[in-house]
Amino acid sequence: MSSSVAGVVSPTRQALRRVRRDRSARFGLVLVVVLIVVAAASPLLVKLSGQDAFTYHIDLLDPVRGNAPRGSFGGVSAEHWFGVEPLTGRDLFSIVVLGLRTSLVIAIVVTLVTTVIGTLLGITAAYVGGWFDAVLSRFLDFLFGFPQLVFMIALGIIVPTSVPRPLLLIGVLSFFGWAGLARLIRAQARSLVTREFVEAARSVGSSGWWVITRELLPNLLGPVLVIATLAIPGYIGAEAALSFLGVGVPPPTPSLGRSISDSIVWVYTGTDPWFMVFPGIALFTAVLGFTLLGDGVRDAFDVRLRRTH
Repeated sequence: MSSSVAGVVSPTRQALRRVRRDRSARFGLVLVVVLIVVAAASPLLVKLSGQDAFTYHIDLLDPVRGNAPRGSFGGVSAEHWFGVEPLTGRDLFSIVVLGLRTSLVIAIVVTLVTTVIGTLLGITAAYVGGWFDAVLSRFLDFLFGFPQLVFMIALGIIVPTSVPRPLLLIGVLSFFGWAGLARLIRAQARSLVTREFVEAARSVGSSGWWVITRELLPNLLGPVLVIATLAIPGYIGAEAALSFLGVGVPPPTPSLGRSISDSIVWVYTGTDPWFMVFPGIALFTAVLGFTLLGDGVRDAFDVRLRRTH
């Protein structure tokens, strides 16, 4: 009897083992780790390159070609590993690695905030029920029907420039981002609140907070982890899209989305098509890594998919 109990492995650990056996998930994890290391070490990498993202190098531009970079491949050289930015001559390597840090910080912070808020409110609504559940449900309906993109663009225009734009992006994306998770967790938790282990916790006088955090939350860890992992690439794309539209992180703060936006005219005219390459690769790699990892985590926790194998 004792050996069988000792051999029992929790569903979460089983899922994590399946993630480790998934090649796509492992590849995504490698990409994510590399990107996080690069973003965390970006100031050191910029210093090692001997450049920065704010110094103009006008002498590296060709006025005959509309101040496009001199030389091949957008001005790539031993001093400027990714070339330089048109019109300004700023070092593109510094812009890309610092822009990657900006995108990852915003996406990860928003994911943490929305995961905590959405999970706690969803479980609480399912456990408490009554008026709290009704009010939360109506508020979620309002958030889902609200024109979020239009509101974000308008807010980015009217909010004073004294408000830090990264903080504004985190606030706006977090305000709208928790709703989907809260609705899903609420539906999952409603099937658990009538289970025997919850009734047993209530019968011994456990508080509502104890039941929510110690009984319900551990049983919902799988869906929470899946949604949080898949949310990060979405927020990376949202930050890039808002910067692309000109209401995200303002210059001179490096941003992958704004660099891609600025590069369109240079690609369209053929003057400097290389300007888009490195910011585009960085953004694509970030979204790909988190998406592959998120898909692997989802498949590992999805019982229906496991039954088909």
